[in-house]
Amino acid sequence: MTELSEEQERVPKKILIIENDDGLIELLEELFNYEGYKVRCYKEASNIFSLMEDFVPDIVLLDYLLPGINGGELCAQLKKEPSTAHIPVVIFSAYSQVLLSLGSYGCNAFIAKPFELASLLNQINKCLENPLKVFTTKGLDKKASASAGISK
Repeated sequence: MTELSEEQERVPKKILIIENDDGLIELLEELFNYEGYKVRCYKEASNIFSLMEDFVPDIVLLDYLLPGINGGELCAQLKKEPSTAHIPVVIFSAYSQVLLSLGSYGCNAFIAKPFELASLLNQINKCLENPLKVFTTKGLDKKASASAGISK
């Protein structure tokens, strides 16, 4: 390993989370901190770009149902902006049918609530390893979304 890649390995990845459920925020902060990530959580995001500039995350985790603007629209904003389009975005929701009917908004992954923490971590790591892979709803049905589900 070169010195640079060793240094990159030591720098913790940053996760920006936008979720309005206090209990889930606490759980996610604890999980990701334990796993060595730097985490910043917000309950809403009227201006996603100011949050991005302030923290410069490696990945963004968005709840779909948020006050004001939904997580899908926030994702679409990030993916349309050249300076943030490369950052993986994961949308999670208890309403997987919403994504099936409205599209993926360009997200890199979708996780159905409730979810298993190991599955969430796995999905986050996959997105960080391959940030250009885009989630599609093709082939995703009720059974698939249920099996991809995660429980607290």
